[in-house]
Amino acid sequence: MSQEGSDRSIIQRVPTYIEGFDGALEGGIPDGSIVLIAGAPGTMKSTVTCNILYHNARKRSSRCVYMTLEQSRQSLERQALRFGMDFEKVKENMRILDFAVVRRNLKHLTAKKSWLEVFKMYIGNLRDSFPFDFVAIDSLDVLEMAGQIQNRRDELFYLFEWFRELNSTVILTSEMPAYRLTESANDVAYLADGIISLYTQDVSDVEVQRRIRCLKLRSTEHSMDSFTFINESGRFMAVKAISK
Repeated sequence: MSQEGSDRSIIQRVPTYIEGFDGALEGGIPDGSIVLIAGAPGTMKSTVTCNILYHNARKRSSRCVYMTLEQSRQSLERQALRFGMDFEKVKENMRILDFAVVRRNLKHLTAKKSWLEVFKMYIGNLRDSFPFDFVAIDSLDVLEMAGQIQNRRDELFYLFEWFRELNSTVILTSEMPAYRLTESANDVAYLADGIISLYTQDVSDVEVQRRIRCLKLRSTEHSMDSFTFINESGRFMAVKAISK
């Protein structure tokens, strides 16, 4: 076996549990990657991210942390339940954190430390008590805004280095459509190991389809094709798009 083939065979991958999509990713996301799930509002970024963590927690006993920086935990739980995700079934392996609540509980610290320092401290302490395999941050846009990131190039570089030091698979959501991330010299596009694009596509005067596409995934010979993204009774599926 060639060295290249050998390298591919030893890469540990974690499935997205989107039927038809993992096959386009050589089986899933390389373990330990930082992956950006990008798309405009309403493209199901949070739901897709929840789906990945939920099924890895339930079917593979992975330890997962989902941190919402904007949506409340109650709202997220209601939304997930509509797609067949009952967090009560994975309560031993999955933590749902509403950082607005965390900030209120740690209000005494925010007077002494920056918001971003408190965020990192909290995640670090959580990792000590609950060694997680996955952590999802929803969203990177809110994290940047709340952290008052100004020198974007340098601060994002060190933030991503900190993510890597967690030794976990990290999923970040972003409201910025993927085409805007990749068409310009965007720091996030270079720093992330992978970019999964969610978007809507007009296929007729009256029909709109959801689409999913992997634009980038390091250590993977992935498909660049767009797939129609379908949900049926809690099953997420990616079907090769044949329309425009």
